Amino acid sequence: MPPRWIEILEQHWGKILGIFLGLVFGLIAIVWGFLKALFVAICIAVGFYIGKRIDERTDWSRLWERLFGEK
Repeated sequence: MPPRWIEILEQHWGKILGIFLGLVFGLIAIVWGFLKALFVAICIAVGFYIGKRIDERTDWSRLWERLFGEK
């Protein structure tokens, strides 16, 4: 890659990723419909959240207790 492309990617990574994700969501919405695309987006967000917690080595028992524990 020419150095200019690398510079553009480094400076605008979030915008490029956002455009790509928007394009993918739009294509899924066209093919499957908006509600199914929304369901897929929610599943991706939940998967990202769980993966992030795994990477951070979160104590799942505390999270489980906070979500489903007795009050």
